[in-house]
Amino acid sequence: MAGAALANPGSGGATQPPPDVPVLYAKNRIIMLVAVMLTAVMQLLDTTIANVAIPHMQTSLNATVESVMWVLTSYIIASAVALPITGWLGNRIGARRLLIISTIGFIVASALCGLAQNLAEMVAFRAIQGVAGAFILPISQALMLDVTRPSRHGQMMAIWGMAIVLGPILGPILGGWLTEVADWRWIFFINLPIGVVAVAMLVFSVPHRETRRRPIDFTGFALMGVALASLQLLLDRGTQIDWFSSIEAWIYLGLCLSGAWIVIIHLANAKNPLFDLELFGDRNLIIALVFMTVAGVVISASSALLPTMLQNLMGYDVLTTGWVLASRGVGFMLAMQIVTPVLNRGLDARPMVLTGMLMLIASLYLMASWSLYIDQRHLVIANVLMGLAMGLMVVPVNTLAFVTLNPALRTEAASLLNLLRALGGSVGISVATVMLARSTQIAHADIGSHLTSASSELIDLSTLDAAQSYGDAAYAMANAEVTRQAMMIAYINDYYLMMWMTVAILPLVILIRTKHR
Repeated sequence: MAGAALANPGSGGATQPPPDVPVLYAKNRIIMLVAVMLTAVMQLLDTTIANVAIPHMQTSLNATVESVMWVLTSYIIASAVALPITGWLGNRIGARRLLIISTIGFIVASALCGLAQNLAEMVAFRAIQGVAGAFILPISQALMLDVTRPSRHGQMMAIWGMAIVLGPILGPILGGWLTEVADWRWIFFINLPIGVVAVAMLVFSVPHRETRRRPIDFTGFALMGVALASLQLLLDRGTQIDWFSSIEAWIYLGLCLSGAWIVIIHLANAKNPLFDLELFGDRNLIIALVFMTVAGVVISASSALLPTMLQNLMGYDVLTTGWVLASRGVGFMLAMQIVTPVLNRGLDARPMVLTGMLMLIASLYLMASWSLYIDQRHLVIANVLMGLAMGLMVVPVNTLAFVTLNPALRTEAASLLNLLRALGGSVGISVATVMLARSTQIAHADIGSHLTSASSELIDLSTLDAAQSYGDAAYAMANAEVTRQAMMIAYINDYYLMMWMTVAILPLVILIRTKHR
């Protein structure tokens, strides 16, 4: 098979790099790449586009604040549970067929979500959308590599990385705009014209890939499904049920840990495991999984924290907040001007990955140095630096993950990478939210303990109505300011946590292989 290591008879059985030819030949390669990216961006947008429309959905669907969150939870859980069988399905029915079917299923489910009349329908349709969308990213990533010669894999992963970084950022912006100018249902209807065009292009351009039939590991799939679903339920409902003060949370944790350790034992001993065990013997892939988990934490957590900080604490409107977040994409595109030539020329990418990680640490340190009185320049600089760092780190790591891997295992590897990135994002958002709430309480109590009667001189009471109680008003104004300061401290603590997580994985860079075995 093209892409496999070749033995060199004259060197005593030593291996040499694979020939620089693609695994698959695509007659209409440019059209295929555009179609694949359209489907990937469409799916990534929908992971976050519904977040800003939740209050509108609650009113329209006659749901409670707690129950309407299942619109988000059902999508995330369904996607996480379905992701592990992507490799098996891709090998069983073919990557081309799976991608086309998944895209059609995704746009049909999107239309049904837009037409939903009650919460039960919306949750069911979002679950279907999550299952269909789960297969799109790993299949599209594997196909982009398959139709590209190895020397240009870096370029393809640069294009792919743009979707990974920009999708979650642009989702809330587009969702907020559509909700304001039209109706919340259009955040789903917008997928129809994009999806129809993408399907037509996929049918026309995606080549067939050889199928590889093997039995499905139903036991492993069920166990992993239980573990992933329990983890997602714990992360999504933890705040609502006050975490481990609730029996429900302990049930989720027990199911998650039990399912996880049993599935590990099962995969190690099963005759036909859910994932080919060769994957876990590849050092580059294992390191890439760790990197993508941390990248998922940082991208998702920072993208979730920044809008609330800017709008709730600094008074930014939705549009300005969107532009600040979009500056991260500018940094990413700048990084592509460096990453693509380095990877295309076959140069050692490890210094670039290390540089990206150091820049990510620097950007998080800048964010941890913010105050309530910074201007947009500070916000943009930190976000451009983070986008630049993500480009220098995520794209080379995604490329190096496949350097030493059998091309036949690319779909399974891509599904694992996307699964860990998604799980990292879920964990990151949940931990950041919990830390934000608890740090705010601690900081509020600490700051409040230092307020005395003399502190009233710092408060302007001249604008108060004469009928108001000056004592009550002064207390309310002081408490509001203390809360603002406490929340800012909490955001800073979150940024510091993400910074130290990145520092912890720095040594892994030296373990990455840059050449084929």
